[in-house]
Amino acid sequence: MDRDEAFEFLNRTAKGIAETFGSSCETLVHDMSIPSHPILAIYNGHISGRTVGSTMDILGNDTQLGEESLKTDFVNLYATTPSGQQIKSSTFHMIGEDYNLALGINFDYSSLIYANRVLVDLMSADADLKSAMWHSGDNRLGEIFEECLAAVGKPVSALNKADRLKIIALLNQKDAFSFRKSVPFVSQRLGVSRYTIYKYLSELSQDTSSAV
Repeated sequence: MDRDEAFEFLNRTAKGIAETFGSSCETLVHDMSIPSHPILAIYNGHISGRTVGSTMDILGNDTQLGEESLKTDFVNLYATTPSGQQIKSSTFHMIGEDYNLALGINFDYSSLIYANRVLVDLMSADADLKSAMWHSGDNRLGEIFEECLAAVGKPVSALNKADRLKIIALLNQKDAFSFRKSVPFVSQRLGVSRYTIYKYLSELSQDTSSAV
């Protein structure tokens, strides 16, 4: 493959990649046999503002490259243009007896960063709904318990079985046991076992049945 054939291949490839990935993808062919690496062909040059013949790189520098850089591939590297665009950049060399050409690919993903921020904002939430509802329920259950305890007129430490039964009856009337984990909550507040709470509820149920 001579120089013209190599350039024709890289030029077609550059054009095809630019068309495939759209206006956010700049592709170009460099003459790397010259330290200033002038551009021989470029597509979607609006990304960097460069045209054919330009010797500026994607970073906006107009400097000659060292011997090693003139023949080394650079793959998937991060770059920022002088105008602040975020770029993923790759350079692939094709070296023959009388030529050193390189295919450059610069993908501008600045708009994707903005889109990602929008998506993150859209998907963010202050709290889990279920947890918030349960937390709210726990607060309400505590309020109901305090209301029932106040109705008995004694501190928990002074309650006897009759007092505790009255509190359970009042809680039951206010549908307190429909709340999540209500039995563990009430048993802890009254200082009795969960089994005792279930026993009190059973006794109240039996009393109600007997009254009917």
